[in-house]
Amino acid sequence: MRPGTLAVQLYSVIDALEADRPGTLARLAALGFRHVEPFALGLWNTPPDELAATARALRADLDEAGLGVSSVHIAVSADGQAAAVEICRILGTDTAFVPIPWLVDGFDERSLESHDGVRAFAGRLNEAAREMAGAGIRLGYHNHHFEWARLPGGAHAFDVLWDLLDPEVLAEVDVYWAAVAGQDPAEVLERLGERAMAAHVKDGPATLDTAQTPIGTGDVDIPAALRAGTHLRWHITEIDRTEADRFELLTANRQALLGGGLTVP
Repeated sequence: MRPGTLAVQLYSVIDALEADRPGTLARLAALGFRHVEPFALGLWNTPPDELAATARALRADLDEAGLGVSSVHIAVSADGQAAAVEICRILGTDTAFVPIPWLVDGFDERSLESHDGVRAFAGRLNEAAREMAGAGIRLGYHNHHFEWARLPGGAHAFDVLWDLLDPEVLAEVDVYWAAVAGQDPAEVLERLGERAMAAHVKDGPATLDTAQTPIGTGDVDIPAALRAGTHLRWHITEIDRTEADRFELLTANRQALLGGGLTVP
């Protein structure tokens, strides 16, 4: 099966984007990246007109840099997903991920600490996914580490959540955060199977609040994870925290993924 395509999550260079977005996007393109994943352009209560204007401005800068969009992180509103659908259409992607519970109207990380909370959260994601599917957009969920907290009775919230989510809801597996939670990312991807459409790929000590390092220098078995994720369409390199120059780290990650034959550009 063809390897996933390489992309870069724009959160990796958030400070540089705020200082000079056109220049930063041009620099990513010059490094060899062809696709990016924008982080959420607003909250669930951000006015739709403001979201659309932000997306159009970003799309113009992406066009100038010659960059495509793999997928986008969005917020989910209780009032409907028209704004999220419009963002996807403007940016030119048919795939969106909810990156954290507090971007879903009425929820936060504590929602995943009880069976009732997980059930309610899954129900909201299912509703949003069905609405967006009617507009030709696929919705998924992106993990951090806290989804593997134990619920009363001992089950992991992550496992209960994916049992409750409709089969059409996609997974974006952050292999680093899975490892931080004590999980084997390869096993997580194998269990999710075809639902796993994208992965966030980064390396480091795999502990909370520590700096990430180039792929191949940390404690995350990236090759094993990507080999297990046979249905992954996108391999998205990302930096949360690092002591290195962010552009140099992204370059090293790109070279490691391409040089190892794990990814295609």
